[in-house]
Amino acid sequence: MHAFLRAVDVLGPALRTDVYWAGRLTLCGEWDDLERYERVFATYFGTGEPTARPMPAAPVTRLRIFARDAAGSRTTTQREAEAPPVAALAGSAEVLRHRDFARLGADEKAQLHRLLAAFALRGETRRSARRRPARRGEVDPRRTVRELLRRGGEPARLPRHARAVRPRRVVLLVDVSGSMAPYADALLRFAHAAARGPRTEVFTIGTRLTRVTRELSHRDPDLAMAAVSAAVPDWRGGTRLGVLVREFLDRWGQRGLARGAVVVLLSDGWERGDPELLAAQMRRLRRLAYRVIWANPRKARPGYAPLAAGMAAALPSVDAFVEGHSLAALESLAAVVRGADRA
Repeated sequence: MHAFLRAVDVLGPALRTDVYWAGRLTLCGEWDDLERYERVFATYFGTGEPTARPMPAAPVTRLRIFARDAAGSRTTTQREAEAPPVAALAGSAEVLRHRDFARLGADEKAQLHRLLAAFALRGETRRSARRRPARRGEVDPRRTVRELLRRGGEPARLPRHARAVRPRRVVLLVDVSGSMAPYADALLRFAHAAARGPRTEVFTIGTRLTRVTRELSHRDPDLAMAAVSAAVPDWRGGTRLGVLVREFLDRWGQRGLARGAVVVLLSDGWERGDPELLAAQMRRLRRLAYRVIWANPRKARPGYAPLAAGMAAALPSVDAFVEGHSLAALESLAAVVRGADRA
C-alpha cells in the first residue's frame, strides 16, 4: 500500500487513468490479480462493471507501465472527459506489446516511448566475496569476539554472516547501422531505461564503437536520445561487428566491464567485414563474460534463418539467441538477462 501511495504522489491523483496504473503496478503481484483489480477499481470509481474478457496467458515478465496523457495544454477536466475507458487503455497497451517496432505509427511510437521509459533491467545475481550479517549462515568470528568483550566474556547469541548477493553487470551493445534503423530508437530507449541501474553500461556499434552510458544518464528520455544522437557519429552507416567487438574487448574488456558480466548484443547480425574475425572475437568474448546474449529483431519474421554471415559466425559463441522486435520480446529478453530461462 505504501508503494501505491508513493506512485500516486509521483503521477498525481488528478487523472483516473494515472491512479489506475499506479494501483495496477503496485498492488497486482500476480497475473491473476489483474481481473480482480479491474473489477474493484471500476466499482470504487464508478466507472461501471468492466467488460468481461478472457485474460491472456501470463508473459514471462511484465513491464512496469505508466500510461499518461501527454497533452499538457488541455485542462484536467477536459483530459478526464476525453480519456478513453480504463479497459481500453489496458487493451491498447496489451496489443502494442506484440507490435513490431518497424510497423508502428506516430501515435503508437509515442505510447511506446512512455512504456519503455518505465522499464527496468537487472542482471543475474551472483554471490559476492563480501559478507553481510544474516540470521542463518556461518558464525562471524570478529563480531562474536566483539560481542563477548562487550559483555565481559558472558556467552551471547552467536552473530552469523553470509555472502552478499548482488546483480551482475549488464553490458548492452546496440547496433545503430542502416539495417537496424527501424529498431535503433526503440532499443536505445530500452537501453536508457536499463542504464538507470548502477551496473549497466551501454555502447553503440556500427562503423565505430561509442560508449553512451553518460549520455543515457539524463532522466528525461528525449534529452538522453538527443545527447546520444550528438555523440554517435555513425548513425545509419555500415556494420563492422568483428572489428568493433575486438575494439570493445581491447579497450574495455580487460578493464573489467565485460569480465563476469552479462553481455547483450542487439543487432541483426549483418557484417560487412570478415566473418571469421567476428567468430574469433565472439569466442574471446565468451571466455571473458559470464553470459553472452544476442537479441535480433529480425528473428521473429516467418521463415527466418540465421544465414547472414555475421550472425552465423557469432551463434556458436552465444548462450541465448532471442528476438528483439517488440515490447513483449524485450520483456522476454529482460527475463533471460535476469537468468529466468535457467531457473
